[in-house]
Amino acid sequence: MASVTRARLKTGWYLLGPAFVAAIAYVDPGNVAANISAGSQFGFSLLWVIVLANIMAGLVQYLSAKLGLVTGRTLPEAIGDKLNRPVRLTFWLQAEVVAMATDVAEVIGGAIALHILFALPLLLGGALTGVVSLLLLRVQDQRGQQIFERVITGLLMLIAIGFTASFFVSTPPPGDVVGGLIPGFHGKESVLLAAAILGATVMPHAVYLHSGLARDRHGHPDAGEERRLLLRITRVDVGLAMVVAGGVNAAMLLVAALNMRGHGDISSIEVAYAAVRDTVSPVIAALFAVGLLASGLASASVGAYAGAMIMQGLMHRSIPMVWRRLVTLAPALLILGLGFDPTRTLVLSQVVLSFGIPFALLPLVRLTSSRALMGDDVNHRVTTALGWVIGTLISLLNVVLIYLTVSAKG
Repeated sequence: MASVTRARLKTGWYLLGPAFVAAIAYVDPGNVAANISAGSQFGFSLLWVIVLANIMAGLVQYLSAKLGLVTGRTLPEAIGDKLNRPVRLTFWLQAEVVAMATDVAEVIGGAIALHILFALPLLLGGALTGVVSLLLLRVQDQRGQQIFERVITGLLMLIAIGFTASFFVSTPPPGDVVGGLIPGFHGKESVLLAAAILGATVMPHAVYLHSGLARDRHGHPDAGEERRLLLRITRVDVGLAMVVAGGVNAAMLLVAALNMRGHGDISSIEVAYAAVRDTVSPVIAALFAVGLLASGLASASVGAYAGAMIMQGLMHRSIPMVWRRLVTLAPALLILGLGFDPTRTLVLSQVVLSFGIPFALLPLVRLTSSRALMGDDVNHRVTTALGWVIGTLISLLNVVLIYLTVSAKG
């Protein structure tokens, strides 16, 4: 790939975009379900989880992008290079389960939105979401990554408008918002929702994907001033994307805490939509549903893109995107066809994602802290320490979650 000139680097803005594609993973329908459930059940008290998760996500996404720029390898490729075939196969299988859990959230979310807006049956809505997401991927194939980035960024802005529109009608009390930034849990369900929020924010497939997005967009520049400038622009790209995604996530929880708590059992996204319609306005509720639909369509296409990159990197195999789409779409359609509670399924899918985070995050920290691999762009010791702390905290939360789930059944 042609090297980017210093003059064009200094203009900077045209290089932004990869992080905004990855950020779609942070505002997918799984986030909607987790954040609305948290806000309606526990008010503002889990807001700190969203803030912490987005700070973690910012560091993780930058490390992933840096790996792609410095090494010219995606994270799945870099991991696959270190593993023998049996271990690599096992690693791919867990990544494939995570990809399927991702699709469950995204396709079900799109199906719910189409049901709300057009009264379509959930199964038909799920199938349409899968088809449209495949068409979005065709944009990337035929028009290139930059056009795909613009389409996805446009959908991200639509998502942001849809989920923040209610703040033009009413705003939460500042004291309650500040109180929600104080860490704490309120029983087993709050821990489950915290894990769901975390899994919906620091998403494994986004960690894998960003390395490829950055590499494909910027190439593999040699060490020196050009690479340093690209890394600096990448930090800006990630920072802006995380501000947008974090703001949208916080808005979801605040809207639920402000308008849905005390209004009965908010047991589903459809009930949440009805609560917004009845307590705010029908127009705001319609914008909420449009935001959910944009979220499902955009995140489904990004998730399938990530799944293809994972398979290519770990298994050294490339399959047609149609077949790739069908493999991860099947479980979501099966769940819709069997009539499982879609919102609860969305939340649980995010918990599954949280279990996949260490498999993406810990190798990423290890690889980017290797001077032999990264050269002068190796992680600073503080960065490496923070990476290990984040990976350990997430792993410990998963252990606690297993214990609470088992003890609850007992």
